[in-house]
Amino acid sequence: MRGRINMDTVYKGDKENCCGCGVCEARCPRHVIRMTPDGEGFLYPVIDHEHCIDCGICARVCPLQHEGSFKEEGRPRFFSATHRSEEVLRHSTSGGAFTAVSDVILGRGGAVCGADFDGGLRVVHHIARTAAGRDRMRLSKYVQSDMRDVYEKLAEELGRSEVLFTGTPCQCAGVRSFFNGSPLAENLFVCDLICHSVPSPLIWEEYKRLLEEENGGRLAEVRFRSKRYPWLRKNSNKGFMYRIEGADDFLEDGRFYNLFIHRGTIARPSCERCRFTDVRRASDMTIADCWGIEKYAPELYDGLGVSLLIVNTPKGAAMLEAISMAMRISERPEEEITAEQQRLSYPGKFPPERGEFWELVRRSGLKSAL
Repeated sequence: MRGRINMDTVYKGDKENCCGCGVCEARCPRHVIRMTPDGEGFLYPVIDHEHCIDCGICARVCPLQHEGSFKEEGRPRFFSATHRSEEVLRHSTSGGAFTAVSDVILGRGGAVCGADFDGGLRVVHHIARTAAGRDRMRLSKYVQSDMRDVYEKLAEELGRSEVLFTGTPCQCAGVRSFFNGSPLAENLFVCDLICHSVPSPLIWEEYKRLLEEENGGRLAEVRFRSKRYPWLRKNSNKGFMYRIEGADDFLEDGRFYNLFIHRGTIARPSCERCRFTDVRRASDMTIADCWGIEKYAPELYDGLGVSLLIVNTPKGAAMLEAISMAMRISERPEEEITAEQQRLSYPGKFPPERGEFWELVRRSGLKSAL
């Protein structure tokens, strides 16, 4: 219907069919798609049908509609990995694998694209060509990052050099879709994460405001995971730390984790039907925590963190070799890894009270729903 603006052409009105990667917007030849936040703060494509030419490109590039979702067909290999530098380990979420891989790309004159905080502590994808810029991407950020404008910038960088792209599995599938069939893909190294789910940017904004109100000042810095506690799975949802401007000390607060991990009320609708919860990945390499390594191989455990590496492609195998001097690496059996990493087997389920939670947020604000 011409003259009407709606959101149903790409994902057919079912929000579980949209992961928010934004490749439909980036690929639209008429630039009539805009990724726009809904009432939960998640981005969805809004199409201006007055100027849409019904070419169907948006649907064809959607990784959730593409058969296979741009995932690899072969069987991967699994490795534990720990960086040899204690300093790197202390500034990494787990075992420092991202630093090792990105050091290789930067050392070749390449660039790194990953999740960063902007000046307002929103989570956005940025591109860096220096170690200092890369370091801002090192720690986990449990909010869906904003990918708008990233695809064109990636294309510019890939025309000059190698680029490491890191993101959630669905974001990596979107990037693979965008460069599918392009000679630029030769310079692209894609590294995904094992993702629990992506929390709402709206809840993150409300939570930041709440912390600032309670503390009487602006947030200066946040850390979603802290190594105040030894690296173990039981400690992985502890240690959300924040610092207020003008203060030296970090404070700890567990309410965001409670919503994200324990109550499970703030994830994107598509996460409940995630197409990427298996060992076939839409990436060259997968990075995660190597949970359970203390049980299976105690000699490989490090209280500062152990990474899991999943090698998915020949590019990934070459990268494993390239980082072997920087990391202590040991191959692990698939059964061991899948036993500990549930998101390699199935997505998480939403609680029945998810709708009630969001209704309370809309009616009375986040504080009343905590």
